[in-house]
Amino acid sequence: MPVFLSVGPAAVVAYCVVFLALVAVLVMVAKFIATRRPIAEILERWEHILFPIVLIGLGVFILISGGAFGL
Repeated sequence: MPVFLSVGPAAVVAYCVVFLALVAVLVMVAKFIATRRPIAEILERWEHILFPIVLIGLGVFILISGGAFGL
């Protein structure tokens, strides 16, 4: 059963507020890390390789954890 159907409206609002707050924290941390000069140089040099690897890895993780392969 989906969690949003099994809780009241106040809980849905609380989930949304917490989600948005954590996304804001994640964005601020990512900006802080990416604006450090040594890290920014590494990211610029390797982004064309790192970005596809991260996306493919995330996709494989989602497929495996979702049971798409019957594993």
